[in-house]
Formats: sequence, structure tokens, C-alpha cells
Amino acid sequence: MSLKGAACHLPCTPRDLLRLFVTAPPGECPYGFPHQALYRYGCFASLPDEFMNFFLAAGFRRNGSCLYTMECPGCTACTPIRLHPAAFKPNRSQQRVRRRNRDITVEIAPLEIDPEKTALCNAFLAARYPAHGSSATDYYHGFFLNSLCNTVEFRYLVRDRLIGVGIIDLGTVWLNAVYFYFDPREKRRSPGMFNILTMIDFCRSHWIETLYLGYWIENCRSMDYKANFRPHQLYRNNRWSDYRAAHAGVSLHPPTCGHPI
Repeated sequence: MSLKGAACHLPCTPRDLLRLFVTAPPGECPYGFPHQALYRYGCFASLPDEFMNFFLAAGFRRNGSCLYTMECPGCTACTPIRLHPAAFKPNRSQQRVRRRNRDITVEIAPLEIDPEKTALCNAFLAARYPAHGSSATDYYHGFFLNSLCNTVEFRYLVRDRLIGVGIIDLGTVWLNAVYFYFDPREKRRSPGMFNILTMIDFCRSHWIETLYLGYWIENCRSMDYKANFRPHQLYRNNRWSDYRAAHAGVSLHPPTCGHPI
């Protein structure tokens, strides 16, 4: 069900918009867990910056021009994670990643699709998720491009060769990491970790208070590394908790996961 164009104008509040959200029919878990995936979502033409801030703070994620949250019966694996860049302290591994990538040039520009990025994204998807058959065109038109908010890309280059692209929503006091893809031949650089370090540096230099990193999923290789950025917070039971308390007593999930969203 599309509710595009249903966004209200002030003095409507973000909570008023929750009545526009619907629950999609259950489907296959995108991360490979033996549970049906259940999404609660709403699609909008555009949202003010403070509305996006509200929904991100309430654990929602963006997919195209829709906002959604997971309400899967019998599973709470998908856990929103965020951090406050001003408080971040890199560990030794993250410091090594910084040094390893000193030859990278980072460019920040409006989101756009071109043949070079299409080829790079397709190579990443083929290497990381060969069984899914998704294409860069599908991702850009169905996931990255949107009318909700200001979205930019962080381009990572080595001697003018593109090796990675971060898709990032940019607000006044928040940054939302949407997706990151990279040249599979460059995995020794730990490019996903370097992308987060770059976003943290950007937030610090622009006085951005909160960086949303998407979902943390325990024992999911492509998602679990996010918890190494500390201090962070996890969103459970409708509240954000400090990472020490949030990780206490966490039940383990099977060490497999599939396609990230």
C-alpha cells in the first residue's frame, strides 16, 4: 500500500504520522533467519528534517521514500544502533584501519547513478550475495533514491579509481547510514569500518550529534562489526540503552545472515 503524498504539514507532528503506517504481508527474512519478516511502513512524498529525526530516534529505517520498522513475530534480531560521534573512542583495530587507508581520497557529492558506480555496485552484490540476483539499478531506484530527505554519497577513491560508495542521509543534527558498497578486491582495507570512521569524522567536523548505523545483528558478519564502535546505543523495548547494558544477557542467533536492508 502506498501512502506517498500523505505527508502532513505543520503543525502535524511525527506521532500523527504513525496512523498512516501499515503492516505489509509477511515474507521471507532478508537475513536468512527461520522467521517470517513483518514490516510496518509508511511512504511519503517528503518529510521535514525534524520529522526524520523523530523516526530515526524511534528506531525506524529508510528504504526509498518509505520509512519502516521490523515487527517480526518470534524474532528481535534486527536491532537499531546509533552512536554519538563526539564520544567515540577508536580501538586499536580501528586505528590500524585509519592508517591502512591513508591513501584514500573522500569526495562528498549529491547522490547520483552513473556507469562507474553501477559496475562497482554490481560487482559488490555479485560477490557478497550471489544467490539473490539483485542489481545496482534495482538498489538505486528501489532503495537509495528518495524524496524524503537530503541524501548524499561519500565516494572513496585511490588515485582516481573508485573503490567504494557510502549512501548517507544528511540532517541538521543527525546522519543516517543507508548503505555501503565497495570493490571486493579491496576487502583487506576493511572498507566498511573505514566508511564508519569517515562518517564519524564528518559528524564531528559539522557538529552533528547522532550517527545512525542501521541494524546491528549479532553473529551476522556484515552487521555485527558495528558493535565495535563504542560507546554506542541499541534500541530495544522502545528505548535506547547504553551498550554495556544493552549487550548484557543478549541471546545468540544462528551465525548466518543474508541480504542487508
